Amino acid sequence: MTSDTSSSIPPRVVVVGSLNIDLVVGLERMPHPGETVFGHSLERHPGGKGLNQAVAAARLGVPVTMVGAVGDDGSGDWLRSVMSAEGIDQSGISTLAGTSGAAVIEVDATGANRIVVIPGANDLVDATVVADYIASSPDVGVVLTQGEVPMDVIVTAMRAGRARGAQTILNPAPAREYPRDVMDSVNFLVPNEHEAALMTGLEVGSTVDAVETAGEMTRWGVGCVVITRGERGAVWSTATNSGQVQAFRVHAVDTVAAGDAFCGGLAVGLVRGETLSEALRWASACGALAATKAGAVPSLPTLDEVQELLG
Repeated sequence: MTSDTSSSIPPRVVVVGSLNIDLVVGLERMPHPGETVFGHSLERHPGGKGLNQAVAAARLGVPVTMVGAVGDDGSGDWLRSVMSAEGIDQSGISTLAGTSGAAVIEVDATGANRIVVIPGANDLVDATVVADYIASSPDVGVVLTQGEVPMDVIVTAMRAGRARGAQTILNPAPAREYPRDVMDSVNFLVPNEHEAALMTGLEVGSTVDAVETAGEMTRWGVGCVVITRGERGAVWSTATNSGQVQAFRVHAVDTVAAGDAFCGGLAVGLVRGETLSEALRWASACGALAATKAGAVPSLPTLDEVQELLG
């Protein structure tokens, strides 16, 4: 890596996003519409894109604060215990009346997945609370958010982060109608190929297509667009330059949290002051390692694992 972080604590990563209970169903193949198939396993894991990304960053040794909401049910208590175990500051988490978020995830024998999300408390996160929290938190280096909280919360997180002078990352997953007028507050926009295609209406099949689509998205005012492409790596574009990030070769078991690991790794690279190239390489290593294990949070790699892969 290019920076020496042994002598100081890096700035904080603030993750604004969802916390879910993930019910993961393992099966040989996905059912066709109207078809019943047998599964071979059912597991419960902590998840939600926000929590996944917060854990991904925390396991890489930087201070992390999670901002979001859980329900006043047993699931909310369990999610809080997960954050405590990972060393994540949860002072930005509200406990609200009702149920916590949940997701049902199907994973087939190839590692492909389908996900249904039930927002629960995630839909009740208050944008004013988010703005106040980011404004008052010390040492904010990166603000990272995703598409599983209300749109006004997403917009507020990016604008509040930019106002603090932090780097801002928007992972537009799932694909939604993200307002263009927030894009000039986004330093890094990180969609996958599917999300980029839906957001632009452009083809993103080939590497050339992906680079051109990333370039088109920078015209919205984003500082840098990074389109993740699974085993084909990633492409990136700024207003003046573009490039590719090679994927690490691994045996994929379950790709559920690979994109979240990528975003968490990118956030950590940025707070550590890495170059864009090194931050993206770090992100790529995190994403690859997450695909080698089952589940969302359980699959997220540690600092030692990432450093070993990076060599």
